[in-house]
Amino acid sequence: MPNPPSSAVLLISCPDQKGLVARIADFVYRRNGNILHSDEHIDEEAGLFLMRIEWSLEGFALPRPEIRPAFEPLAQELKLHWELRFSDEVPKSAILVSKYDHCLYDILFRHRAGELQADFRVIISNHPDLRHLAEYFGIEYLVFPITKENKPAQEALMIEELRRREIEFIVLARYMQILSANFVDAFPNRIINIHHSFLPAFVGSQPYHQAHRRGVKLVGATSHYVTTELDAGPIIEQDVIRVSHRDSVEDMIRKGRDIEKMVLARAVRLHLENRVLVYGNKTVVFD
Repeated sequence: MPNPPSSAVLLISCPDQKGLVARIADFVYRRNGNILHSDEHIDEEAGLFLMRIEWSLEGFALPRPEIRPAFEPLAQELKLHWELRFSDEVPKSAILVSKYDHCLYDILFRHRAGELQADFRVIISNHPDLRHLAEYFGIEYLVFPITKENKPAQEALMIEELRRREIEFIVLARYMQILSANFVDAFPNRIINIHHSFLPAFVGSQPYHQAHRRGVKLVGATSHYVTTELDAGPIIEQDVIRVSHRDSVEDMIRKGRDIEKMVLARAVRLHLENRVLVYGNKTVVFD
C-alpha cells in the first residue's frame, strides 16, 4: 500500500480571541494548502484556545524549511504557543524496561506490524532479563544496573547514551525506577509512562493484592507524560476493565497487564501522530 502524501501539523494554544480559526486557516489557504483535519477546543476556565490543524504538503506553495519563518509573524501577532510537525517525521526513540515483558513485547510487535511509526534504536534496562526480546526484534539492548548508590552516575551515562543516539522520544514500558529531575528535564514532554490506576489508593509492591482485599470492581491503567512529580504528569490515555468477586489476584493481575499494554500503545500512537497538545499539567487529545 503506498504511503499517504506528507502533511504538516500545527499544534496551537493561545488566549481565546475572535477570528483565530479564520486567520490560521487563511494562512494555509493563501499558500494553496488543502486542510485535511482541523479540530479546536476552548478551555473556558483557563481562557485558552487550543487547536490542531493538518494540511497536505502536496501542492503547498512553501517548501518545508520556509513554513516556520512564514508562520512566525502571524504567531507573534496572535500570541500563539505553537509547534510545527510533519506526518512523515519518524522520531528516534528508545524504550526503558525492567523485568515485566508485556508492555515491551506489545510495543515491539505493534511497531513491527506498522502500527507505530517510530525508529526504536535502543532498549535500556536495569536488568538483563529481557535481552532475548530485543534480539528477536533486532534492537540493541543495554543494561545499566541501578542501586541507590550508583543511580546518579548510571542515569548520567544513560542520558549520554540517549543523546549520542539523538533520541527524541522515550517509552517507559514498565521501567520500575523513579527517574531523577535531571533525566526528566532532559526530555520534556517526550517520556511516556504507564502504570495501574490504583494510585494513590494502593501504593507499594502489591497493589493488586491490596485491591483484591478491598473488593474493587474496576482495574485500570493510566499513561502520561513524565514530570518531576511522580506519576502526576499530563495524562494522555486511560481505560478500565471490570473485575468481580470471582476473580483471583492472578486474574486481576492478568487483566491489569492487558489494559496496561493497550493504554500504553494508544498513548504512544497518539504522541507519534502529533495528536497531543500539552498545556499546564493537562492535555488535549485530538483523536
